[in-house]
Amino acid sequence: MTLTPPTADKRPSSQTHHGITIEDPYAWLRADNWQEVMHDPSVLADDISAYLEAENAYTDAAMANTKELQDTLFKEMRGRIKEDDSSVPSPDGAYAYLHRDLTGAQHPQLVRMPRDGGTETVLLDANVEAEGLAYFKLGGANHSPDHSKLAWTADRKGSEYYTLNVRDLSTGKELPDVIENTTGASVWDAASEGLFYTVLDDNHRPCKVFYHKLGSAQEDDVLVYEETDPGFFVGIGKTQSGTYIEIDCHDHETSEIRTLLADQPLSTPKLIAARETGVEYSLEHHGSDFYILTNRGNADDFKIVKVGVDAPAADNWSDVIAHEEGTLILSHTLFAHYMMRLERFEGLPRIVIRDMANGEEHAIAFDEEAYSLGVSGGYEYDTTGLRFSYSSMTTPAQVYDYDMKSRERVLRKTQEVPSGHNPDDYRTRRIFALAEDGERVPISVLYHKDTALDGTAPCLLYGYGSYGISIPASFSITCLSLVDRGFIYAIAHIRGGKDKGDHWYRAGRKDKKTNTFKDFIAAGRYLAMEGMTSEGAIIGHGGSAGGMLMGAVANMAPKLFAGIIAEVPFVDVLNTMLDDTLPLTPPEWPEWGNPLTSQEDFETIQAYSPYDNVEAKDYPALVALGGLTDPRVTYWEPAKWVARLRELKTDDNLLMLKTNMDAGHGGASGRFDRLKETAFTTAFALMIAGKAGE
Repeated sequence: MTLTPPTADKRPSSQTHHGITIEDPYAWLRADNWQEVMHDPSVLADDISAYLEAENAYTDAAMANTKELQDTLFKEMRGRIKEDDSSVPSPDGAYAYLHRDLTGAQHPQLVRMPRDGGTETVLLDANVEAEGLAYFKLGGANHSPDHSKLAWTADRKGSEYYTLNVRDLSTGKELPDVIENTTGASVWDAASEGLFYTVLDDNHRPCKVFYHKLGSAQEDDVLVYEETDPGFFVGIGKTQSGTYIEIDCHDHETSEIRTLLADQPLSTPKLIAARETGVEYSLEHHGSDFYILTNRGNADDFKIVKVGVDAPAADNWSDVIAHEEGTLILSHTLFAHYMMRLERFEGLPRIVIRDMANGEEHAIAFDEEAYSLGVSGGYEYDTTGLRFSYSSMTTPAQVYDYDMKSRERVLRKTQEVPSGHNPDDYRTRRIFALAEDGERVPISVLYHKDTALDGTAPCLLYGYGSYGISIPASFSITCLSLVDRGFIYAIAHIRGGKDKGDHWYRAGRKDKKTNTFKDFIAAGRYLAMEGMTSEGAIIGHGGSAGGMLMGAVANMAPKLFAGIIAEVPFVDVLNTMLDDTLPLTPPEWPEWGNPLTSQEDFETIQAYSPYDNVEAKDYPALVALGGLTDPRVTYWEPAKWVARLRELKTDDNLLMLKTNMDAGHGGASGRFDRLKETAFTTAFALMIAGKAGE
């Protein structure tokens, strides 16, 4: 039976900027009441809903012959998860806290026990809270300093509007305090009498910080700080010492921090250093000083400075860890006697410990060619303990406790793969493709030892390349389902991320954005040239800004790819950057440019925006996934893109749109429901590669 895909209506719509008119016949798919839809999806206009549902029905029909494969893949992936699993307990005072997953449960429990062991208490069971809901995502959950209460947040629509509740841990019951429309984060004051939180405005932007005294109504909460620039988002945090509350204002290239003492919650926040365009900083506290990580003073790969807490202005900063080009400092944490910093050197992460008494430093060493590191400072300040996690593309995650004084590391947990995993069955490599301008683009590669590197293997090539985000070469239980079936799995560490330092990021943004796309194409061609795959046998995969990457490379080099998987793809870049009412648009202008005020930025974005560059030509098979309540990449971006592709493309290759009508940017909320979505995209890749029967 021949399937007929839905066809979206074309309705005249245009806008003119800088004397340039752009036609957009699918603009009607953007709901005029999109803010209301975020809160209540049922108010979506009938014609838009009908089109999205028709696309979903077509996708279901087109993928029907892979249903058994999807079920097999889901069972495989689930079989690699230890369902009854717990995190390593994290000590804090008299207690230790952990989260636990139960067999068959979609969501975690939050648990605590006496520090030295004993009877456990379940503080919160997210499965109970999620009962009867189509979507539930647990946000932040943090206990009060006196351990008597738990502040926790949940998103019940996928729109990232979180409701904050406070639970009395002696009774297990919720207090009357309920706070709506928060970002999901909260920070306790020192006395455990109230908390700070950030609210979202009608355009889904975090702009105000409030202090809530327990027992009061939300309308009586005290406004602590309000950001009036729509291009800056506001966040809150607390120093590792617990002494200071931090209010952080930032866009993608500039930051500004205010602090107030946690034991004086109603005091006036104190500005650290006034915002300077292009200057970023973050801080930690130690004794009478702040230790600040910053790129100020042309320190592109960042340095660490210190300054007295009483006079923290930038003119008073003095270097502690000088800037070293090529060594990117990612983060730092201050403890009572030690400072930890996480760096990236030659593309790989490393941990460096500094003794605060004498300045001596040592690094924690690792041996593999490509790997991933994660660091947790835990809850405590006066400790010699540091916890970090390590994995590689062949090695499941390992959690270590490291003593910064004795330099001893203790393996506390190794990720179990119940269905079995032998690292010796796999090979991982780090190779470099040559971009067209001569830059060397790192690629992390995983394949089964029995896979022949003779150009016959299909390849799934993943990329992101925006916001300075680096994709780690970490262990993945899901990509093994491809690798075990003869796929090469590769990650292209392209410009726009910070894999090779800050310059790598800046060489892939704004007017240099096309470097991101060209690097990805160069990576694919290099893999083919090296015999790991062949041109036309590559499945491109990316999400969000990585979905924009997918749209761009599909336009630029369609013959390189057999298929494209674009998850919540940011493909309508020009229209989104022209719409200053959307949640992320003003803060994103430093990343992409502002086409409202700059004709040069307008023309730059217009030249690569995937939606605006769809042409009448052959395209690879493609699936786009969106979320109806997604505030980051709105549902209409993939919907409009697919509609235009379907109108113009000249091939018969499969083109599908799948919109989750009950979720947002992150897709399904439950851990197993997310696996079903991954099984779907994996089945698509196998089908396109002709390996659906393997």
